[in-house]
Amino acid sequence: MPEWPEMEHYRKQLTRMILNMPIRQVIVNRPKSLNVTEENFRQAILGAAIRRVERRAKQLIFVLDTDKYLLLHLMLGGILFYGPERDRPDRSTQIELSFGDNRLYFIGLRLGYLHLFDRSGLEKELSDLGPDPFDAALSPDRFLSMLHGKKGTLKTTLTDQKWLAGIGNCYSDEICFAAGLLPTRGPGSLNQQEGQRLYTAMHSVLNEALAAGGYMEMPLFNGDKLTGSYNDLCKVYDRPGDPCVRCGQPIVFDKVSSRKCFYCTNCQS
Repeated sequence: MPEWPEMEHYRKQLTRMILNMPIRQVIVNRPKSLNVTEENFRQAILGAAIRRVERRAKQLIFVLDTDKYLLLHLMLGGILFYGPERDRPDRSTQIELSFGDNRLYFIGLRLGYLHLFDRSGLEKELSDLGPDPFDAALSPDRFLSMLHGKKGTLKTTLTDQKWLAGIGNCYSDEICFAAGLLPTRGPGSLNQQEGQRLYTAMHSVLNEALAAGGYMEMPLFNGDKLTGSYNDLCKVYDRPGDPCVRCGQPIVFDKVSSRKCFYCTNCQS
């Protein structure tokens, strides 16, 4: 599932490609991906231009010049592709937005969605999300205080979108590894130094992943060499049995509260 780096990468790339371009055509192949009727959806966005592309947690927000908002959540298996019809991937699309010669293809939205909101509806939809990992108000002290008030494990805490919005299975494991902490640790057991390490690791891992285009393997457009480059840079995620890059011990696969989890039992404590 796309997480903070993937969606922030999409946001940055789409900002330079589709901003202020009117939507010329709307194709809906799966009406269940919408929260309104296909007819209402088409009427609301056809001819509108995208003023800004924003991100909240794992979701993208397309801000239209009609004071309407499109909220995209790719969920598990969802991806995006932008380009002309001749470059279209050999995949089924649920929604297509045409900007003239190029289209934005929404692919794999079997669980994901593209919903239409006004401002108040959007705010209500996003109201239960926790702070962003890079929220200016999320200081190290506040982060540690939040940790000490949380039950469960670091794995379940970092992936709790109501506690902190944007991190999922992949980056929770990578962050814990970078901090040298077991994802099975209780948040309240961390001392100040460990909490600071986790805070610093969160920022460094997410920034590194963003710079590498996240771990989504399919290019966003034809000739895209960046998207998905972080997939080869993961230290522990989906690396069961591989030698740890720090100590050489095999990476362990585990399940924590039904979530798959990868870590090194030797150099994480």
